[in-house]
Amino acid sequence: MKILVTGGTGFIASWVIKYLLEDGHDVNTTVREINNKSKTEHLTNHAAGAKGVLTFFEADLLQEGSFEEAVKECDAVIHTASPFFISGIKDARKQLIEPAVKGTRNVMQAVEKEEKVKKVVVTSSVAAVYGDNSEIIHTAGNIFTEEHWNQTSSEKHQAYNYSKTAAEKEAWRFHENQKRWELAVINPGFVLGPSLTKRTDSTSINFIYSLLNGRFKQGIPNLYFGIVDVRDVAKAHVQAATKLDANGRHILVAESMSAMDITRTLQEQYDDQYAFPKKTLPKALLYLFGPFMGFSWSYVRKNIGIPIYFDNTKAQKQLGITFKNPRETIKEQAAQLIEDGLVQVK
Repeated sequence: MKILVTGGTGFIASWVIKYLLEDGHDVNTTVREINNKSKTEHLTNHAAGAKGVLTFFEADLLQEGSFEEAVKECDAVIHTASPFFISGIKDARKQLIEPAVKGTRNVMQAVEKEEKVKKVVVTSSVAAVYGDNSEIIHTAGNIFTEEHWNQTSSEKHQAYNYSKTAAEKEAWRFHENQKRWELAVINPGFVLGPSLTKRTDSTSINFIYSLLNGRFKQGIPNLYFGIVDVRDVAKAHVQAATKLDANGRHILVAESMSAMDITRTLQEQYDDQYAFPKKTLPKALLYLFGPFMGFSWSYVRKNIGIPIYFDNTKAQKQLGITFKNPRETIKEQAAQLIEDGLVQVK
C-alpha cells in the first residue's frame, strides 16, 4: 500500500513510519520544515534499509490545501499531526484547538479529493473519552469504554482534552457524509516508551525526564494515568490502516498507574541514583498551591487521587494488540534518556 502519515517527526508517527516501511509499504509523510534535517534524519535513516519508499512533503495544519499533494495516489491516510502539551498554555484556542480541529478538517478535505483513499486512521486520545477522572463514577462497572465521550472539557477547563474531542468529532463528521472510505480512530492513554530521536520536547518523554532530573523531588501529585507503550500504539495504527475491517474507536491502554507507581518502578531500577519524589503531595496542599503549579481548584477536585480504568478488549481483538508491560516500557524509556546523556545522577 501507499500510505500518508501526517506529522511524521512526532513521537508516535516516527514509530508508525518505521513499521510501515519495514512491512514494505511506501510512505508519504508531512513535516512542518522539510529542510530541517535534524528532525527528519532518523526517518531517512530507517528508510535507507527498508523495503518501502519514504517521501517527504511540507504541510501546515492551519493552511487549507496543505495536504493535497501529499495524499495523491495514497490508499490510506494516518493522521497523527496534532499539538500535545498540557502546560504553558496562554491561548488554548490558538495553541491547541484551532490546530487540532482545522488540521483534521484540512486532512479530511484532502482525502475527499483523492479517490484512491479507502481507509483513514486518526490519532485521537482517551482525552476524547473522558475529561476528568471523576467521570469514572458515572460509568457502568467503573470502567471507560469506546462508547464514552468527553462532554465536560472546554476551552477553559482541560483545553487539551477538549481539542482532542473536537478534532475526533470533526473526523467523524466527514466520515458520516460519504461512503467511499472507512474510519478507524486510535484512542491511546498516556504514551510512554523509547523514542527514535533524542528529543525531550515531547510531553510523553518529558514526564519521565522530569522524574529523573529531580523536578518532582519535593513530591508529586497523586495523579492516575492509563499507560501504553508507544510501539503498541504504532502497531495499532498500522493494523488499523491495513485492515479494512478494523473500524471505529479503539482504546489503547495497557494498565492504569499512579504517578507514584511510575516513580517506584524507576526506583526499583535505579535506587537513589536520581532525585525521585519520595511522597505524593497532599490534596489539601494542592488546593493551596495548585494554581501556582498550573492546577485549578476544579482540576484538583475532579482528578487528584481518583483512579481510572479502561476496557482495551476491542484493540486486542480487532487490531491483534498484545500489550507490553508498562513497567518495562517505563524502564526502557528511562534507560534511553540516561544512555543518551540527557539526565545525570544526582
